[in-house]
Amino acid sequence: MTDTKIDGPPRLSRLTFHNPLSEDRASRLVQRVARNSPSTVLDIGCGWGEFMMRVLVAAPGATGRGVDINAEDLERGRREAEGRGLAGRVEFLEKSAQDADLGSADLVLCLGSSQALSSVAPPEFTLEALRALRGLVNDGGRVLLGEGFWERTPTAEELAGMWPGAAVTDHHDLATLLDLAVAAGFRPEWTETANLDEWEEFESGYQADLEVWLAQNPGHPSAAETRERLDRHRAQWMTYRGLLGIAYLTLVPAQ
Repeated sequence: MTDTKIDGPPRLSRLTFHNPLSEDRASRLVQRVARNSPSTVLDIGCGWGEFMMRVLVAAPGATGRGVDINAEDLERGRREAEGRGLAGRVEFLEKSAQDADLGSADLVLCLGSSQALSSVAPPEFTLEALRALRGLVNDGGRVLLGEGFWERTPTAEELAGMWPGAAVTDHHDLATLLDLAVAAGFRPEWTETANLDEWEEFESGYQADLEVWLAQNPGHPSAAETRERLDRHRAQWMTYRGLLGIAYLTLVPAQ
């Protein structure tokens, strides 16, 4: 999913998280990873860092670093951190996760961003990203991975209706994903998956600002391009709805 800034509407203002993640699940995940008392948090592909900042609130002694290449999201994160009194405890870096010297952390977050850690083509990139995460987390720490998986194997017709170039090899099934995490040097402490309500909340929120703007500005010079993009993405979503899942894996580095 590619974000293109269109003159006029706000960008993704309806989304709290840039993932299919409900408030209830986010709260449980935050408490689970904060229970390990991390002192350092690293967020790969952080966006505006909502989840990371909630961890910092739950772990008052922790500091955080968020890494992303989207300057607009990072600026939103800095504003949010300032408003929550976290500016002195969190840093937002506009860098590629592959190019940056990320160091290591007690808690590494990678929520829907594993592609930022590997340039290897699917399906091998998943294992490479997991190995990179193992190298970033301190012994005794945790990784929270949000990763896509196939709920079932999609047909050729279904793949043709998804994102350009969609292939069966773009994702694994959940069992294989867990096996790859173990092969990369982790033990899965907790496994959970987003439900349909969370997906619908996310996908609707992803489009909502532009849909309302388009309805109110049909004559804008960007309206035709915006309409085509929204209709295309909605058709893709209706195709992978119920097929594409996302797992939230709390991973313990094996020593």
